[in-house]
Amino acid sequence: MKRLTLLLLFAALLSHAHAERDVGISPWGATDEIGQLNTMNAEQRAAIFMRLTSQRIYDLSVDYYIGMPSWQAAGDPHYRLWMTHTPGGTVIDDPLKQGEQKNRHVSYSGSAISMYSHTGTHIDALSHFGLNGKIWNGFPAAKYLGDRGWQRGGVEKFPPIVARGVMLDIAALHQQAMLPDGYRITKDDILASLARQRLQLQPGDVVLLRTGRMQRYERAAAYMDSPPGLGLEAAKYLAEDAGVMVVGADNLSLEAFPSELDSDYVPVHTYLLAQRGVPIIELAYLEELAKDRVYEFAFIAAGLRLRGADAAPLRPIAIPLLPQSKEH
Repeated sequence: MKRLTLLLLFAALLSHAHAERDVGISPWGATDEIGQLNTMNAEQRAAIFMRLTSQRIYDLSVDYYIGMPSWQAAGDPHYRLWMTHTPGGTVIDDPLKQGEQKNRHVSYSGSAISMYSHTGTHIDALSHFGLNGKIWNGFPAAKYLGDRGWQRGGVEKFPPIVARGVMLDIAALHQQAMLPDGYRITKDDILASLARQRLQLQPGDVVLLRTGRMQRYERAAAYMDSPPGLGLEAAKYLAEDAGVMVVGADNLSLEAFPSELDSDYVPVHTYLLAQRGVPIIELAYLEELAKDRVYEFAFIAAGLRLRGADAAPLRPIAIPLLPQSKEH
């Protein structure tokens, strides 16, 4: 009897804990679809532009190629590129009815692609993961998700991002080229990395975490196998204590697995996207920043405006910043 009572109490507590995990309601009003991206403002942009250097521009995106690493565990499609027109084929098919002589003179190439929207360097919209049938700001899928995508929370609503970027080299913190398989980044890792790099986080920052996993990018299976990633406690520190605007990493799924919660297989995603309104960037290329020890920079990026989609390819760039003056 005593054991049954304890089991019932545990079940009740677990149910209560699950009920408390629900989507966040935006402080920016009932129509908000972009969450923490609302914190960008002209004053912050001006302060960043005043500190720009001209030494180098870093491209933080990866190449797309057939056979590249991609999420396939749930049956999503691989990246594919195929030629729709080739110089030789145009001579034979004459699709524009120009005749053989002109087609041999004008070499025509055309191509098409297909892929899962979360392929390559990309940004997750707040509609990517939700809780209890709703996404950020309480928008229910039953009302706003149609056959043509989300009518609320689509990635096309995201504005271009211009913000202070901070790269935290967690692998270097541990004196490793790459974090071990399955390593879960902790709050202490975040704090120690900031101290090592002599930086402080500011509200509105874009924070990118380097695990070193990008060194396996050309070997898809090795890249995807048991990646290190962000832990839930560290995610809460970044979103709540530091007030960062966007969180990203050089791995595919940002967080580490297996899940820290029995009730949620992607708790970092649901916490950041659905509860806090913090967009996620995955597959950020951080190796050149790490090589040159560039930890603070202007982060500039814009995703494709895929109407109703829950993610979009992203081409971010980083421009190093001059040291901040002591008066600031």
